Amino acid sequence: MNKAELIDRVSRDTRNSKATTEHILNSILDTVVKTVKKGQEVRLVDFGTFCVGKRKERRGVNPQTREAIIIPEKKLPKFKVGRFFKSQIA
Repeated sequence: MNKAELIDRVSRDTRNSKATTEHILNSILDTVVKTVKKGQEVRLVDFGTFCVGKRKERRGVNPQTREAIIIPEKKLPKFKVGRFFKSQIA
Protein backbone atom coordinates (compact mmCIF):
# COMPACT_ATOMS: atom_id res chain seq x y z
CA MET A 1 0.00 0.00 0.00
CA ASN A 2 1.39 3.40 -0.91
CA LYS A 3 0.53 6.79 0.59
CA ALA A 4 -2.28 7.55 -1.88
CA GLU A 5 -3.93 4.18 -1.17
CA LEU A 6 -3.61 4.76 2.57
CA ILE A 7 -5.25 8.19 2.23
CA ASP A 8 -8.05 6.67 0.17
CA ARG A 9 -8.71 3.89 2.71
CA VAL A 10 -8.60 6.19 5.75
CA SER A 11 -10.84 8.78 4.07
CA ARG A 12 -13.44 6.07 3.38
CA ASP A 13 -13.23 4.68 6.94
CA THR A 14 -13.52 8.11 8.58
CA ARG A 15 -15.89 9.59 5.99
CA ASN A 16 -13.62 12.61 5.56
CA SER A 17 -12.54 14.05 2.24
CA LYS A 18 -9.28 12.85 0.73
CA ALA A 19 -7.88 16.38 1.01
CA THR A 20 -8.64 16.53 4.75
CA THR A 21 -7.23 13.05 5.30
CA GLU A 22 -4.07 13.89 3.36
CA HIS A 23 -3.60 17.08 5.38
CA ILE A 24 -3.98 15.17 8.66
CA LEU A 25 -1.61 12.38 7.57
CA ASN A 26 1.01 14.87 6.39
CA SER A 27 0.72 16.73 9.69
CA ILE A 28 1.20 13.50 11.68
CA LEU A 29 4.23 12.45 9.64
CA ASP A 30 5.76 15.93 9.83
CA THR A 31 5.30 15.99 13.62
CA VAL A 32 6.91 12.55 13.99
CA VAL A 33 9.91 13.60 11.88
CA LYS A 34 10.41 16.92 13.72
CA THR A 35 10.10 15.26 17.15
CA VAL A 36 12.54 12.45 16.35
CA LYS A 37 14.94 14.95 14.77
CA LYS A 38 15.04 16.75 18.14
CA GLY A 39 16.11 13.47 19.75
CA GLN A 40 12.77 12.75 21.39
CA GLU A 41 10.69 9.59 21.05
CA VAL A 42 7.19 9.31 19.62
CA ARG A 43 5.50 6.43 21.42
CA LEU A 44 2.21 5.08 20.10
CA VAL A 45 1.00 2.59 22.70
CA ASP A 46 0.64 -0.96 21.31
CA PHE A 47 1.80 0.19 17.85
CA GLY A 48 5.45 1.15 18.30
CA THR A 49 8.03 3.81 19.03
CA PHE A 50 9.84 6.10 16.62
CA CYS A 51 13.26 7.15 17.95
CA VAL A 52 16.85 8.00 17.03
CA GLY A 53 19.39 5.19 16.87
CA LYS A 54 23.13 5.65 16.71
CA ARG A 55 25.63 3.73 14.63
CA LYS A 56 29.05 3.77 16.28
CA GLU A 57 32.19 4.92 14.52
CA ARG A 58 33.79 1.99 12.73
CA ARG A 59 36.56 0.99 10.41
CA GLY A 60 35.88 0.44 6.76
CA VAL A 61 37.63 0.08 3.43
CA ASN A 62 37.43 2.46 0.48
CA PRO A 63 36.37 0.09 -2.34
CA GLN A 64 38.19 2.10 -5.00
CA THR A 65 41.57 2.48 -3.31
CA ARG A 66 41.39 -0.37 -0.75
CA GLU A 67 42.58 2.12 1.91
CA ALA A 68 41.42 1.69 5.48
CA ILE A 69 39.09 4.52 6.52
CA ILE A 70 37.17 5.51 9.61
CA ILE A 71 33.41 5.74 9.07
CA PRO A 72 32.09 8.39 11.50
CA GLU A 73 29.29 7.92 14.02
CA LYS A 74 25.86 8.42 12.50
CA LYS A 75 22.32 9.04 13.75
CA LEU A 76 19.55 6.97 12.15
CA PRO A 77 15.76 6.90 12.48
CA LYS A 78 14.58 3.76 14.22
CA PHE A 79 11.21 2.09 14.80
CA LYS A 80 10.60 -0.37 17.62
CA VAL A 81 7.49 -2.46 17.06
CA GLY A 82 4.91 -2.51 19.85
CA ARG A 83 3.73 -5.72 21.49
CA PHE A 84 0.17 -5.64 20.10
CA PHE A 85 1.28 -4.84 16.53
CA LYS A 86 3.90 -7.60 16.67
CA SER A 87 1.35 -10.14 17.94
CA GLN A 88 -1.03 -9.29 15.07
CA ILE A 89 1.64 -10.03 12.46
CA ALA A 90 3.21 -13.16 13.96
